[in-house]
Amino acid sequence: MRTQFSKFAFTAALMLAITFTFSCSSGGGDDPNGGTSSPSNGGGTSSPSWGGNSSGSNSGGGSCNISSYRNKKMPDGKTWMTENLNCNVAGSECYDKNESNCNTYGRLYTWEAAKKACSGGWHLPSNDEWEALVTSAGGEETAGKHLKEKKGWNSCGPTGSGKSYSCEDTYGFSALPGGRGYSDGDFYDVGSTGIWWSASEGNSSSAYLRGMLYDSEYVLYYNDDKFLLFSVRCVQD
Repeated sequence: MRTQFSKFAFTAALMLAITFTFSCSSGGGDDPNGGTSSPSNGGGTSSPSWGGNSSGSNSGGGSCNISSYRNKKMPDGKTWMTENLNCNVAGSECYDKNESNCNTYGRLYTWEAAKKACSGGWHLPSNDEWEALVTSAGGEETAGKHLKEKKGWNSCGPTGSGKSYSCEDTYGFSALPGGRGYSDGDFYDVGSTGIWWSASEGNSSSAYLRGMLYDSEYVLYYNDDKFLLFSVRCVQD
């Protein structure tokens, strides 16, 4: 059965993961940022004006050419992008507003920007589509290790790598930990956390997501404010 995690529970899990990272390493990840992100401030209460002005593909306007991204048919029978979206549209930003993070982890998007960016024969996956993917990859308790990229996660790698945690990328989905952005303009958890929007709304101000942590095999399920910034994967129509 699908487990729904509240924002509090997810944030608590993130803080535990980050604390463990700080106590066990001095930067120790495979990502260029070294997992040096700060603990969560719990989010914001007002909607920011996210720019989409950093350099990158699409230069902030028009539709995104999703077909130019790597993609693959997953065990759920659907064709998914196998890299995080990095299309520069209004309502998106690079982590820490640093283009090198976009090049590695893709951009972070508000929910509205995510829906618009997945276009041209592709769409933002619904809750049900995420659920089918997770189920086909072994279920919520173990799918994380099968969906996470072998590199790019703090202390996580394939069997035999000597890493503390398991990132096997069994199906070539190659999930990467792009972190998250908040309404005060701060960014957190690149290298340790990947969170992806779904098209399904929780209510008028929130939508559902899927999340993965570097030190867990779970795929987490919860909802958050639509104006926050998270990663995007599109699925083919």
